Amino acid sequence: MLNALEITTAQTSHPTTALLLGSGELGKEVALELMRLGIKVVACDRYPNAPAMQVASAHAVLNMKDKEALTELIHKVKPDVVIPEIEAIATDVLLELEEKEGLRVVPSAKAANITMNREAIRTLAANTLNLPTSPFFFASSIGEVKKNIEKVGFPCIMKPIMSSSGKGQSTLKSEDDIEKSWEKACSEGRGHENRVIVEGFVKFDREITLLTVQACDGIHFCEPIGHHQVNGDYHESWQPEPLDDEVLIECRRIASTVVKALGGYGIFGVELFIAGKSVIFSELSPRPHDTGMVTMISQDLSEFALHVRALLGYPVGSIAFHGPAASAALLGQGMGNKITYRGIDKALAVGPDCAVRIFGKPDIDGERRLGVALARAATVKEAVEQVKAMRTAIEIEITADKEAAKEE
Repeated sequence: MLNALEITTAQTSHPTTALLLGSGELGKEVALELMRLGIKVVACDRYPNAPAMQVASAHAVLNMKDKEALTELIHKVKPDVVIPEIEAIATDVLLELEEKEGLRVVPSAKAANITMNREAIRTLAANTLNLPTSPFFFASSIGEVKKNIEKVGFPCIMKPIMSSSGKGQSTLKSEDDIEKSWEKACSEGRGHENRVIVEGFVKFDREITLLTVQACDGIHFCEPIGHHQVNGDYHESWQPEPLDDEVLIECRRIASTVVKALGGYGIFGVELFIAGKSVIFSELSPRPHDTGMVTMISQDLSEFALHVRALLGYPVGSIAFHGPAASAALLGQGMGNKITYRGIDKALAVGPDCAVRIFGKPDIDGERRLGVALARAATVKEAVEQVKAMRTAIEIEITADKEAAKEE
C-alpha cells in the first residue's frame, strides 16, 4: 500500500509537505490550492485514483481508521502539516502524535477529534458554550432510547454519533420506529458503534451554512449559504441566503464562539437553523463544506483558497463577493468504472457565467456525487434555476470498462 509513495512522488523545490487525509472532490480543490503556493501534497484515501490523488505530488492508499497504518504513514511522510478532509480517521492517533511528537494538525487534533463525534461537539456547544441547540439525548441501547424518548417527543431524528452526509439517519414518528431506526444507525454509522444521538424536531424556517475562517489576521465570514438537502445530502446551494441584520449578527456570534473554542487556523463549515429571529446551532465541520462549493464562482477566494491561506498562517485580508450564485450536485446512479459525460457544452450555454467541475471519481456503485454545476446571475433565484437547467443538460453514462477492471 505505502509503496505508492515511492513510485508516484514528484520532485518539488519547496520543502513544506502537507499530508491530506481524504482525497475526494473537496480534498482535490484543497490540494490544488496548496500546490499553487508551492506546497508538496501527499494525498491519502481508502481507494486508489481518488480525485486529489490525480493532482497530488504523491499518494497512499490505506484505511485511515487503522491506527497502526496511519501512524506508519505519518512517520514515513514526515509532513509539516496534516490536513484531515474527512471524518473517517483515527483521530486519537493525531491527538497522540500532536502531544508527543509535535505533529501539526489543521485546525488542531482536538478540533478534528471533537467534530467527528456528534456527542463531543454537541456537548461542547450546548453544555460548555451554552449555545442554543435542538433538544437531544444520547443512548447506547434500545432500552435507553425508549426510556428517554419523552425528553424530545415525536417526531424526532436518530443519528449515529459518528457519520456524515445523512448516513444512518432516520425520522421516528412513533415508538414503532425505534428498533428499525436503531438498527439503521448502528449498521450505517462509522465504526458501527452502538451509540446514537436522538434530536427533537426544530421548527425552523431555513438551514444555512456560515463559512467561518479563523486566520492570523482574525475571524472572517463568507456570505451565508442556503441549501437544499435530500436525505441529509446536499443537492443545491446558493449564496447569499438573505438574513436580517440582527439574525446575521447572532449567526456570526454563535459561529465565532464555537470556532474560538476549537482553536487553530482554517475554515469551519458552521451549520445553523434559522427560526424567525432565533438562531440554533446544528453541526460543524473543521474543513471546507460541500455546500460551500458555490464559492468557486461566487467569491474571489473560494472556501478552499481561504482554508489553505489560513492553515499556512497567511493573512486572509478581504473576501470579495462577486454576486448571487448557486451550485448543483451532479449525481450519478449505477455501477461501473467507465463514466462518460455528455451535454457539458449545452450546460455551459445556459447562462453567461456558468461553470462545470467534474471530480474524476474512478467508479460508482449506487448513487455518487460526480461533479457540480455552478452559475452566477442577477438574483439567487435565477442562479438556482440555471444550475438546475445545467444539471438536466448533462447526461451521465455509467458502464463497466472490462480492460480497466483487468488492469486493476
